[in-house]
Amino acid sequence: MYEANYSEVSQFVLLGLSASIPMQHFLLFFSTVFYVTIFLGNFLVVLAVIFDPRLHSPMYFLLANLSFIDFCLSSATVPKMISNLSSGQKTISFPGCIMQIFVLHLMGASEMVLLIAMALDRYVAICKPLHYLTIMNPRICILLVAFAWVVGLIHSVVQLAFVVHLTFCGPNEIDNFYCDLPWFIKLSCMDTYKMEFMVTANSGFISMGTFSLLTVSYIYILVTVWKSSPSGLSKALSTLSAHVTVVVLFFGPILFLYIWPFPPVPGDKFLAVLDYLITPILNPAIYTLRNKDMKTSMRKLSSQLLSSRSFPK
Repeated sequence: MYEANYSEVSQFVLLGLSASIPMQHFLLFFSTVFYVTIFLGNFLVVLAVIFDPRLHSPMYFLLANLSFIDFCLSSATVPKMISNLSSGQKTISFPGCIMQIFVLHLMGASEMVLLIAMALDRYVAICKPLHYLTIMNPRICILLVAFAWVVGLIHSVVQLAFVVHLTFCGPNEIDNFYCDLPWFIKLSCMDTYKMEFMVTANSGFISMGTFSLLTVSYIYILVTVWKSSPSGLSKALSTLSAHVTVVVLFFGPILFLYIWPFPPVPGDKFLAVLDYLITPILNPAIYTLRNKDMKTSMRKLSSQLLSSRSFPK
């Protein structure tokens, strides 16, 4: 199928973050250390939620799913960057490029919807605490996560449907360390003005719409708390602060990349580093450092894992 539609281009060249050899060595070390940290941090969060009965609640269930998605987002781009930096090659196959685009949009859109579910969880916990376990029951939590994945799948399939008929005859260089639709479309031999508009409309709409909905939900929660109990406003702010920080870190680069996906200044690659290397580390750190139960559980789990490696049976 790919050969029929794209006979002239079988692979793309990923120019990466820098052409400097010393900088590439630094980036190899930097990305490897950060990816290992991403794996360990998010893996520990998921294991802690699974095995610690104290964490069997809706908030931690959603947090474990967030950690899993963050790890998948990072895994879609960073291992390929590490491989290219270590081997000196900068190529990615056409199917590999398509797969990267598919996974990035699947995980990205799923995380947006999941963040809305987490905002709903915080609203119920703050504004309706007596009914929390009734409203956020296991069935609702599973449905919310399933809905997030369905929305992500639909979004990703629709995005690829926009570009399935494009033809490529060169050049084949992408000025970044991974494939995504804005640069992919630019390499087409066809007139891509309408295609660029459709990609911007689709990704921009879901990004801006989700961010706006989350902002409104935070304001509504704070206004509701202030009206019912002004003294509880500081506690509500403290409860929401971790979630708001995660949302800002996630949506900052996303809004720039997809609201303005064809900027004249190539600063998008450094925003991508923030989204795929920095934020997946900060998310588990933010939730862990601000949560006593999570800190206790992760310390206990880390000790058990280390002891099991030190004293194998």
